[in-house]
Amino acid sequence: MEHFITTLALTGIVIVVASLLSGAVERSGVPLVAIFLALGAALGPFGLGLADIELASPALKVIATLALALVLFSDAVTIEIGEVRARKRLAARLLIPGTFVPAVVITAVAHWLLGLQWAESAILGAALASTDPVLLRSVLRAHSLPDAVRVALRLESGMNDVMLLPIVVLSMLLIQGASQGGGTSAGTLVRHAIGLFVLGPALGALIGWLGIVAMVRVRSGVGVRRDYESLYALGLAFTAYTAAEAVGGSGFLAAFAAGFMVAAQDVELCDCFLEYGEATAEMLLLLTFVALGTSVIWSGLTVISGRVLLFAAIALVTRTAVLLPMLRLPGVGLAPRERRLIALFGPRGLSTLLFALLPVFAGLPGAGQLFEIACLVVLLSVVVHGGGIALFLRAQQARDLPPAAPRPRPVAAPPTPNAEPAADDRIGLDEVRERRARGGEIVIVDARADRSYRASDAQAAGSVRISPDDPVRDATALQLSRHATLVVYCA
Repeated sequence: MEHFITTLALTGIVIVVASLLSGAVERSGVPLVAIFLALGAALGPFGLGLADIELASPALKVIATLALALVLFSDAVTIEIGEVRARKRLAARLLIPGTFVPAVVITAVAHWLLGLQWAESAILGAALASTDPVLLRSVLRAHSLPDAVRVALRLESGMNDVMLLPIVVLSMLLIQGASQGGGTSAGTLVRHAIGLFVLGPALGALIGWLGIVAMVRVRSGVGVRRDYESLYALGLAFTAYTAAEAVGGSGFLAAFAAGFMVAAQDVELCDCFLEYGEATAEMLLLLTFVALGTSVIWSGLTVISGRVLLFAAIALVTRTAVLLPMLRLPGVGLAPRERRLIALFGPRGLSTLLFALLPVFAGLPGAGQLFEIACLVVLLSVVVHGGGIALFLRAQQARDLPPAAPRPRPVAAPPTPNAEPAADDRIGLDEVRERRARGGEIVIVDARADRSYRASDAQAAGSVRISPDDPVRDATALQLSRHATLVVYCA
């Protein structure tokens, strides 16, 4: 009961604080992660002493498990198949050498510099090679970020987790076998590999496909509210996870496979998730940072030494050192500034911590030390990468800020022939024609989500394109009449 009350209280605090600070944080560029880590510290034993979630806490295990499943599902849903095909060479370099080479380098450094066993080093290497999607969200939403950089970072943060997770799981099996004295048999490895690479993904893809079929039929029959479609997507993620775990498969890879199936087959459900469900998922991820920030993440400060700091520095610069020359090779088509931005924006955050928590939850020997080292690297990354992202966003805002102009005094708009309110928010084509026939000024607005807009060549005749992410800016740039009736379509 105590853990339930603590978790519920933290959930409420996260929702309230995130909602109140969302606008200010977006304008300032300060990483939201840093704010919620500080909030956790303020609530924890080092602050007000209202909450203390330790590594052994059941609440942390539940929150972290749900968070990792949601991270993988969200990663998959945000993948755009068309972008992968259009930039397959860039994707291949980001996901093969750009992911595995840093993991191998960090593994070797951890073994030789910190004296860890190879399996332990592999867990640390895989965890620290993960590019965190949570820390990247603010920069990915920036309109000034070049499209090529946005696509590259979205591809990397969306797909490298699923490539690194098997390394963590298989390394855990080797450690578990060694701790039991008999090693891990080939049969055990094969059985777990089947569950990891075959059973989990296959079951997740099946649940994702069945979910889409059911949604399409219900949507075309009686209709489904868009906000509930987003919750439906979250339901698919959790259903895929639990179904795979129940039969011995990997629930995390099942969640990723379900999200990938949604991304590949149902663009509208993806858009609903991105509009509503992503905010719900983000709240849970921020809750995870608050829970970790109460006490456990600060354990990374207890392992500071010369060797550990050197290892952390190498872990933070390895990705940049690998990607810069890799992106200069022909066939990628990136400008020098784009290559630098891609190589520099590689934060380590929630994904790293969640991977490092898996051996802790499994009770493996030495898992606490691995987690503490990962915590130190993540704290340094929040400062280094988060600070760099904040400076980039502030610089772009200062550059794009228009000169201040006196605000006009509001005056009442004169009545127009088409100013009468409709009984329903929706407006049909017949009513559009009728208003135009009466002399009303009608503007057709294409406000589809970016994914839907890019996936289709069709557009309403005479319509104007306004991004739903920043409609005021686009409407101002297009100089739309303030007296016109805007007829908006989003599907």
